[in-house]
Amino acid sequence: MDLGIHGKRALITGGSRGIGRACVVELAREGADVCVVGRDATLLAAVVSEAASFGVRAVSVAADLSQFEGCKAAFDACVTALGGVDILINNAGAATTGPILDLPVEAIQDAMNLKSFGYLRMAQLCIPSMRANGWGRIVNIAGGAGTSPTAGNMPTSIANAAVLNITRALSDAVAKDNILVNVICPGLTNTDRARTLARGQAERRGVDVEVVVAEMGRSLPARRIAEPEEVARVAVFLASEAASYVHGSSIYMDGGARRATP
Repeated sequence: MDLGIHGKRALITGGSRGIGRACVVELAREGADVCVVGRDATLLAAVVSEAASFGVRAVSVAADLSQFEGCKAAFDACVTALGGVDILINNAGAATTGPILDLPVEAIQDAMNLKSFGYLRMAQLCIPSMRANGWGRIVNIAGGAGTSPTAGNMPTSIANAAVLNITRALSDAVAKDNILVNVICPGLTNTDRARTLARGQAERRGVDVEVVVAEMGRSLPARRIAEPEEVARVAVFLASEAASYVHGSSIYMDGGARRATP
């Protein structure tokens, strides 16, 4: 299938590792030029090199997206290097966790600043470029915690719930401009962050980390956790011409864990 994004210009936040990195590679594989935003210069250089191997333009920018100045710097760098933005993949942001009875509200504020407000700011910056071209795609990566609050995941849950609402509102505002805004809600995914959390549990139990990862997967109907590339392929579809009538949708990629209907 021709996804119709060859030569499109994509800005990917949180693109140096995990799901974000997989999105960069899959977009480049489809012929899109990419601007990768992250904080680690070494990781950014590695993913840019891999993306460039597909013959596309690939650049990176180090920025803190928890503040408007960082968002603006990332957007400006993409426009300078690529000439504009057609596709925005919002993926930056990993919140702390902790029991709600002891949780400082600053932890929730930090999560909101980076993920919720950062996603909104990046969209606000990119939409004028998309409107000028009469075509745009915004894909937010929210995480399943937005609809699965627990006593231990409030920062990420609240931030992701806000992203779900922001996605719907943005979609309503720009659908007439041929700009599609959708959100993916991954569940357990085989990222560095997930393996770090699993490693802590493995060390406490005195078992190999692979044992814990396998157990995490067996708790799901799918009987395994997701790979970042699986999430990225859906993100690239939503960022493509093929998804031309998908507006304001939430796609749950959690191996069947979600119990809500719909």
